Amino acid sequence: MSAAYDAYLGEVLIDAEAVQRRVVELARQISDDYRDKTPLLVCILKGGIVFLVDLVKHLDIPHAVDFMAVSSYGSGARESTGAVRIIMDLEQDICDRHVLLIEDIVDSGRTLHYIYNLLKPRNPASLRICTLLNKYERREVDVPLDYVGFDIPNKFVFGYGLDLDELFRNLPFIGVLKPELLPN
Repeated sequence: MSAAYDAYLGEVLIDAEAVQRRVVELARQISDDYRDKTPLLVCILKGGIVFLVDLVKHLDIPHAVDFMAVSSYGSGARESTGAVRIIMDLEQDICDRHVLLIEDIVDSGRTLHYIYNLLKPRNPASLRICTLLNKYERREVDVPLDYVGFDIPNKFVFGYGLDLDELFRNLPFIGVLKPELLPN
């Protein structure tokens, strides 16, 4: 019996065990770095939610959580439009808070650059970035990445929070879309 994603999956780039190992390592590093602080983890929705949930399970420090929803993709698009829209802003005031942005993937850097510049004037005590995936080959705008799960090649990936047309976020691994399914 084939899985629903078989028609789309070209390869497993990072298996579930490697993802979980790295999440635990990142949680340990973040816990050590914020030992005497109470960070506010700001999850960038929707893709960052699976990463955030697993990450907080392994933090051993007090922390708060908030969410932002942004979009740079049109409906059903597989490439960014380049225009960033804030769909949902933070509920909490970040002035004098230690803020850690939790992102699923950084590719061009445009979205995260926009968010960083939106939040910096709100005067957080610190503003750092944790991303599960860093697609460095696609970088158009420099963003300061403080915690990186994996550097990955310029391939369209899905799974573990990252969607393929809003589907397959639930996969425990990072998969690569079959090349023949990519837009021309």
